[in-house]
Amino acid sequence: MWLIIIHFVVDYHIVIGRHLAEHLLQALGDTPAVLVNGARQTGKSTLVQSAALIQPGRQYLTFDDPGVLAAARRDPNGFIAGLNTPVTLDEVQHVPELFPVIKAAIDRKREPGRFLLTGSANVMLLPKLSESLAGRLEVLTLWPFSQGEMNGVKEGFIDALFSPQPVWSSGKSSGESRNELLAKILAGGYPPVVARKPGARRQAWFESYLTTLLQREVRDLANVHDVMAVPRLLSVLATRAGGLLNFADLSRSLALPHTTLKRYFALLEATFLVQLLRPWSGNLGQRLIQTPKVYLNDAGLLAHLLGMSLERLQAQGTLAGGLTENFVLMELRKQSAWSGVPAQFYFWRTASGQEVDIVLEDRTGRLVGIEIKAGATLGGADVRGLQALADAAGRRWVRGVVLYTGTEVIPFAANLHGLPLSLLWAAHR
Repeated sequence: MWLIIIHFVVDYHIVIGRHLAEHLLQALGDTPAVLVNGARQTGKSTLVQSAALIQPGRQYLTFDDPGVLAAARRDPNGFIAGLNTPVTLDEVQHVPELFPVIKAAIDRKREPGRFLLTGSANVMLLPKLSESLAGRLEVLTLWPFSQGEMNGVKEGFIDALFSPQPVWSSGKSSGESRNELLAKILAGGYPPVVARKPGARRQAWFESYLTTLLQREVRDLANVHDVMAVPRLLSVLATRAGGLLNFADLSRSLALPHTTLKRYFALLEATFLVQLLRPWSGNLGQRLIQTPKVYLNDAGLLAHLLGMSLERLQAQGTLAGGLTENFVLMELRKQSAWSGVPAQFYFWRTASGQEVDIVLEDRTGRLVGIEIKAGATLGGADVRGLQALADAAGRRWVRGVVLYTGTEVIPFAANLHGLPLSLLWAAHR
């Protein structure tokens, strides 16, 4: 297998490659249409215009251009008929009318890579788009930078978790201190933020980003009567990140009707700002009806909404727990895009209070449990949830790990280890 590196220059000295690029090139080689979606400002436009993806004659158009947008909306059939393919169409969520036309064009002439699309809304959550797209194209999600991308490493942590033998050695030390790890968590991975110094300039970017996204982009997707209600909802969700999603409680807190609240939440989910994590159960039907937990798409964004800083985390150590959990979940979601083991994400909780933060299940039903601790030391109590899950899973159990901000690999059992958080973005292949 070859390695494709597509670079993003985030300032005069930092060059960052995107690990999704190799998968994207493979998809363009055998699929008529490929959609790269993800939140605004995660680097989709830069990725699809990079040198490795430029083909002779490939046309590029963006629907952020008012003239292009007007032409496509006026006559979708004529617009597609007039294109020179292969073509890249940026921000296609603005013109849902194009999807049936693209589908018809593909049915008339199936050629790999004809349409490369990007979108800042999850089309599979938007009924008008998903009906046209079902089974017609490959969809890839581009998240903010992963820690491995920023360190020049292609992470393989998920594959290592499911490997027959652990690839980490007991007693192996990590060179990163707890404060260095917390600084990474606070920064997050949005490309424009990585280029800025901590403090006021990062805060200014996040403020501008949220204002633009929540007051313009969200209104383009749906009719929102109260423009400020959606930002308020996101702010409240930030305070409950890592907790169970309780619509009744949110409705009371925000003084919003239940139906309106669910519609606004769906918009935040469609624009990739919030993520749901469902509970794992041996009963497949129970997984869909039980209450999920809610997270944000980036730890830096979460830290901004909560007013977190390194000084505050140092002074109030307990505040780091939820932030670290959100960070780990999203790093794993990013890695799942290129992992060799396709894994589904869950959490586990029992009526008696036993819990595991993240449960990964592969296609054969094998399970890995992950606990996340913001502290720099571990004790026996930190693995009790993992031991209970191992007992419940039986032969399906592979191993459990506790990620923490200390520096040593700690063996609790043959398939149960405490791991430094930095091993999450180490090269394990």
